[in-house]
Amino acid sequence: MMTELLVAVAVIAALSALLALLLLTADAVLLAYGECTLTINEEEEKVVEGGNSLLAGLMDEGIFVPSACGGRGSCGLCKVKVLEGGGPLLPTEMPHLTEEEREDHWRLSCQLKIRGDMALELPEEILSLQEYKTRVKRITELNYDTRMVRLEMVEPPELKFKAGQYIQLQTPAYGLTPEPVYRAYSMASPADRRDYIELIIRRVPGGICTTYVFELLEEGDEATVNGPYGDFVLSETDREIVFIAGGSGIAPIRSILFQMEREQNPRRATFFYGCNELRDLYLVEEMREFEQKVPNFEYVPVVARHEGEWDGETGLVTEAVDRRVEDCSDTEVYLCGSPGMIDASVKLLQGKGLTEERTFYDKFA
Repeated sequence: MMTELLVAVAVIAALSALLALLLLTADAVLLAYGECTLTINEEEEKVVEGGNSLLAGLMDEGIFVPSACGGRGSCGLCKVKVLEGGGPLLPTEMPHLTEEEREDHWRLSCQLKIRGDMALELPEEILSLQEYKTRVKRITELNYDTRMVRLEMVEPPELKFKAGQYIQLQTPAYGLTPEPVYRAYSMASPADRRDYIELIIRRVPGGICTTYVFELLEEGDEATVNGPYGDFVLSETDREIVFIAGGSGIAPIRSILFQMEREQNPRRATFFYGCNELRDLYLVEEMREFEQKVPNFEYVPVVARHEGEWDGETGLVTEAVDRRVEDCSDTEVYLCGSPGMIDASVKLLQGKGLTEERTFYDKFA
């Protein structure tokens, strides 16, 4: 009986080893796609190595498709038209594409693998995006888990952007990643200064980019960015404005406030900034200065819980908004932060008259 059992175990082990070998062989054969040709707008051809995502393949060729989540399939921004060679739609793409987009050949480039020649249609604004070499000019500690990083433009020497837009910062290969990866960060600096940009980066435990920024990046280091991206920009109307943000979501709103200061924009604007504890607050003095420099602007920090003296708003940021905002029938709302905060705020304000076309948001992916 024991002998038969040992023989059975040996047979199973041998079969498992054979199956593993077959899988490895299949992977090697199936993933060896070789060189593939990407035809762009029927006129330009790029020869790339097969097996990578379409997003990565395009980026290797200097074509920078927006991707706020760095290619993880959660933001849904990296859509491109794939006219030929894309294969069937993937389950990971479906939540990010409308029925009309699916019929019109739109695909999520971070999820689509290059397995052969492909024909693409890309808008001119994507083809005009650039890569920039920068140098870390200054790193400022804003609080215990948030830094402001000033990047001085090197080549090209200027970056033209609109207040509210973002760039993608490259994290080079190091201990947490075998290859360079990109993460999106909004510009927090004035848009009329093209010689530098400022990014507000909050540490994410285990995050590839934030770990690099907090543990390895130093003043004087070189850094690569590409962009600019996004349409989270101030409209040209005279409607009242409500800004709502949390965490590093203050970054694009700070840039917009610089714009409003420069233009002496007279629109009434209220900025609700939500955080968990008093130690999470930063740039408070600067926001108070904006109250003096920007006509009709008010800054409202909201602290969920606190110990010690605090005479400001308490609770969730949505609770403070509910207390202070009565009517949104002629108001524009700009939100930047977590999806949960944004969704809760939009639901609340829609009940006060906010419409979709007057809602602008930048969700953290």
